Amino acid sequence: MTPRLFVVSAPSGTGKTTIVRRLVRENPGVSLAVSHTTRPPREQERDAHDYHFVSDASFDEIRDAGGFLEHANVFGNRYGTSRREVEEKLAGGSQVILEIDWQGAEQVRRAMPEAQSIFLLPPSRGELEKRLKGRNSDKPEVVKRRFSEASHDVSKWTDFHYVLVNIDVGETCRRMSSIMKGDGAGYAVHDEKHRACVEEGIAAGGW
Repeated sequence: MTPRLFVVSAPSGTGKTTIVRRLVRENPGVSLAVSHTTRPPREQERDAHDYHFVSDASFDEIRDAGGFLEHANVFGNRYGTSRREVEEKLAGGSQVILEIDWQGAEQVRRAMPEAQSIFLLPPSRGELEKRLKGRNSDKPEVVKRRFSEASHDVSKWTDFHYVLVNIDVGETCRRMSSIMKGDGAGYAVHDEKHRACVEEGIAAGGW
C-alpha cells in the first residue's frame, strides 16, 4: 500500500484511543504518530508511548521552530504533532495515524491536503456521558466540560472524509482497516446512503 496519512478525530470519550491502539497493534504496516502534550500523564500512561509529555516552555520552543504539523489547546492543555515524526514514518513506508481533535484535523488538511480524515461518533449522548464518567481519569469538572462541548464536536463530522459510529470496538476497527486499505467507500461522508444513516443516528442519539 502507498504510505498515507490518516487523521482520526472524535468527541472525548468516544473511544478513539482504544480503537487506534488496537488498529496499530493488529496491523504491522500501520504506525501511530505520538503527540506532544503539556498535560500531566494519567495513571499507567508512558512518556513517548502514549504522549511525549513536555513543559509549556518546551512546547513553545518546538512550535516557534515550526516543528508542529498541527497544534491546539484542548480543555486547557496543549497538544501538537511532530512534523518530523510524521514525515519520517511516511518515508519509511508506514501508513500513519494521527489521533487528534477536530481543530488539529483542520490544520492537517491545510498543510497536507492528501491526508485522509476519519471521524468517530459515539452511539448517543447518554452512552458518551456514561463512558466519560466511567473512565475515572478526569476530575468531575473536566468530565462536565468535555460532555458539554461534545455537541459542538459532533457537528464537525461533515468536515471529514469518512464517519463511523463506534458501537462495537471490533467492528469499528474492521471498518477503519477497510478505509485504510482503500475499501471504505461505503463509509464516506459523501455516500448518500451512509450519510442518511449517520444523520438519523445522530438525531436518535439526542444530539
